[in-house]
Amino acid sequence: MDIGIIGAGITGLTAAYDLAKAGHAVTVYEARPYVGGLAAGFRDERWDWAVDRFYRHWFASDKDVIRFVDELGVRDRLFFPRPTTSIYYDGQIYPFDSALRVLRFDPISFVDRLRVGLVTLYLRLLPNWESLERSSAHQWLRRAVGQRAYEVLWEPMLISKFDEENYREVNMAWFWARMKARTPRLGYFRGGFQAFADILAERIAAGGGSIHLETPVERIRHIAGECLRLEIGQTPVEHERVIATCSPEAMLSLAPSLPDPYAEQLAALESMGALALILALDRPLTDGHYWINVPASEGLPFMGLVEHTNYVSPEYYGGDHIVYCGDYLPPDHAAFGYTKERLFDFYRPGLVKINADFRPDWVRKMWMVTEPYAQPVPKLNHSQRLPALETPIPGLWLASMSQVYPWDRGTNFAVRMGRRVAREVMG
Repeated sequence: MDIGIIGAGITGLTAAYDLAKAGHAVTVYEARPYVGGLAAGFRDERWDWAVDRFYRHWFASDKDVIRFVDELGVRDRLFFPRPTTSIYYDGQIYPFDSALRVLRFDPISFVDRLRVGLVTLYLRLLPNWESLERSSAHQWLRRAVGQRAYEVLWEPMLISKFDEENYREVNMAWFWARMKARTPRLGYFRGGFQAFADILAERIAAGGGSIHLETPVERIRHIAGECLRLEIGQTPVEHERVIATCSPEAMLSLAPSLPDPYAEQLAALESMGALALILALDRPLTDGHYWINVPASEGLPFMGLVEHTNYVSPEYYGGDHIVYCGDYLPPDHAAFGYTKERLFDFYRPGLVKINADFRPDWVRKMWMVTEPYAQPVPKLNHSQRLPALETPIPGLWLASMSQVYPWDRGTNFAVRMGRRVAREVMG
């Protein structure tokens, strides 16, 4: 078959790899000047490795992507450090990535700490999630761990990730998936996630596929039978099959002829945007902490601080210490229109709370990255609201991160989704 793929993120690249390997003619269209999508990175002239646009890692349990790395023959580039992940509470940073550290978290009572540990263990051992999606995480967790532990640990995190408007409706199956899939050991790819995406793109080209960058698709039209036309500037192209790996909102714009029931499913899917300020510092910001969750109740202007070089050595970044300040916000939030300087001024008081000695002259360089479609919002009974991968338009598929549910977005599940949609297209 002659197959077109819209989007060169990890889902689109994985699908293209499998389809090209099976002997199909594959063409990938990407609006941006690089491959990788949300997993893409960039490189400063001082660095040997690219820095991810949004902080990235794999878990030891991410079997889909680890198998894929093995299949590509680059397992030697995957390594698993054991960094410290922590929580910021009441002006202090507490390591919070093991049962022992949870038991030492004295802002909540010892009994509550035991309940948190037992509930976490229960969720990790629970094999099925279906019944959980009928309850909100807000209600289930408050009942399971108690009001105090919930208010200190998980309610502020849900608010930070989904905002005040949505967090009470996020279902418990989504939270279960986070507990089920995560491990203290975290994996990284030598050269950064951009290097992984570039290898994948090279293998697609070696298999006969092609990738066109800076080539936005404007419309998808079904012509007749097994023929779909992609309008790309003044040069339309036709394919027998098309896979769109864009957001549900973008799909509605690309394919306005989608029948109402399917279009209504797409329109009902909600998501949050993300932005991050990336700082190259001349010294460490924290004492060995990699990932610091910042609850909304703490009053800091960002929800998470990630000191990447407490995970991957600064030697790969010219001695720079790489720090991310990140947040999830509604896609229409005013902060998406900020300059990096204005965002730094907004975030600076939070950096001082993390380290009272912090000064702007520690910053060698800064970057700001944004993404309007970054975190799906899975509400009650979300599985019943999901659109099928195969759309009602003959030959057209949609494979988005909204459809990896109950799992959270991430490259492991992007690989899984890419392989799944490729299998469906091949029948």
